[in-house]
Amino acid sequence: MSNLEGAPEEASDVRGRVAELHAIREQVRRGPSDRATQAQKAKGKLTARERIDLLLDEGSFCEVEPLRRHRATGFGLEAKKPYTDGVITGWGTVHGRTVFVYAHDFRIFGGALGEAHATKIHKIMDKAIAAGAPLVSLNDGAGARIQEGVSALAGYGGIFQRNTKASGVIPQISVMLGPCAGGAAYSPALTDFVFMVRETSQMFITGPDVVRAVTGEEITQNGLGGADVHAETSGVCHFAYDDEETCLEEVRYLLSLLPQNNRENPPRVVCEDPADRTGEALLDLVPADGNRPYDMRKVIEEIVDDGEYLEVHERWATNIIVALARLDGQVVGIIANQPQSLAGVLDIEASEKAARFIQMCDAFNIPLVTLLDVPGFLPGVDQEHGGIIRHGAKLLYAYCNATVPRISVILRKAYGGAYIVMDSQSIGADLTFAWPTNEIAVMGAEGAANVIFRKQIAEADDPDAMRSRMVKEYKAELMHPYYAAERGLVDDVIDPVETRQVLIRSLAMLATKHADLPSRKHGNPPQ
Repeated sequence: MSNLEGAPEEASDVRGRVAELHAIREQVRRGPSDRATQAQKAKGKLTARERIDLLLDEGSFCEVEPLRRHRATGFGLEAKKPYTDGVITGWGTVHGRTVFVYAHDFRIFGGALGEAHATKIHKIMDKAIAAGAPLVSLNDGAGARIQEGVSALAGYGGIFQRNTKASGVIPQISVMLGPCAGGAAYSPALTDFVFMVRETSQMFITGPDVVRAVTGEEITQNGLGGADVHAETSGVCHFAYDDEETCLEEVRYLLSLLPQNNRENPPRVVCEDPADRTGEALLDLVPADGNRPYDMRKVIEEIVDDGEYLEVHERWATNIIVALARLDGQVVGIIANQPQSLAGVLDIEASEKAARFIQMCDAFNIPLVTLLDVPGFLPGVDQEHGGIIRHGAKLLYAYCNATVPRISVILRKAYGGAYIVMDSQSIGADLTFAWPTNEIAVMGAEGAANVIFRKQIAEADDPDAMRSRMVKEYKAELMHPYYAAERGLVDDVIDPVETRQVLIRSLAMLATKHADLPSRKHGNPPQ
């Protein structure tokens, strides 16, 4: 009888505690205060939870440690212990696939990182690595929490170590949605992709005040480390957008092109664009005259499924294009010279841009398609003193090290070392095709004739006429469209309109490619 009499009282106690739990959850959901939320909105920024809702499929978010609080004392911290400690962590789905996420909450301590804050991030990163699923960080933090001293710095070290451990294992995407200085900028630099929002996000190691004090230079936050600066000048940012909504939608699109981890292939989709579609427009897009520019983006649009592709680093090192696209529903990485910018030459920045993209594709089982129209490496004192040899070697190393299917198509000119470096057959391309407009040589005919026939030209009664005749002779002998094919350095010379068909058939054949790697801890790539 006593047990029965006690049951209602116990049930009432449980209901009370459940009500208390829901009240706490609501407090966590709302954040520290309405005032803090209004201040965030006044800056044109979404709250951390609104960002997560835009990133993940509706209703899929599962939060981890929402009730976590810091344990620090001193400097007024003991009187302020908000739930989450300024970072929201958990997992959900994007297009039905698991994605882990953490989001700084700028309303709490300005998103600054403390010991508890860091521990939450460490845990969710460990879970992402263990589960083999992408990790997205929504960054809006003011760096290390000064009041917690070296504990905060150690927290950053733990993040960096995990970024490195996850590199090439799971996709890591950093979305910059506020000011991120010092240690907060290093973690994004270790990830695969960095997104930024104009006027809202900034990245720098030392802010404008420190720059002014040390160098005397006056500069704004955006001028020092805004989205446009990093998208166009430094190359730190891969994608820049005008608003958070568009930015997060593009993150979702990027995730749809990436595998969950390095043990899987990227998701394949049903393609309604016919695999045997011909590209008649290609005949008019690319001039036969190697000195005339054209937009390589239009060539890519004509070849890939439905003309859709996601260009990476669109505004940095514009003389080369790197992009993710699909061919017959299969994700591919495209590397292409851009004749509209610096005639498509390779320079320091273009080499770095392409090299890292190739490494990313190789890590995540994305086949490589290279479209060549390259006159060589950019000459000049600045390039040589800046280390073009070292930086160009990065591109060479990346291609040579890649084990995914590799297909090259030579559209027009491919001269000198740039021809070799841009995935020639001699460095391991699985298949190499060329259009009948191709010119593969050590250098252009004009330069070659001036070197080989220098004496004859100098002694001729009409040097210009002699030079012209020697140029034609060199082209006829060593630069005709079938010269490389005759020597087995090109697998076939193809009709440009059949490029899409040829690539799709080749990718299907290479789908089961297996590459044996030497036993080693890791290579030592040029730096």
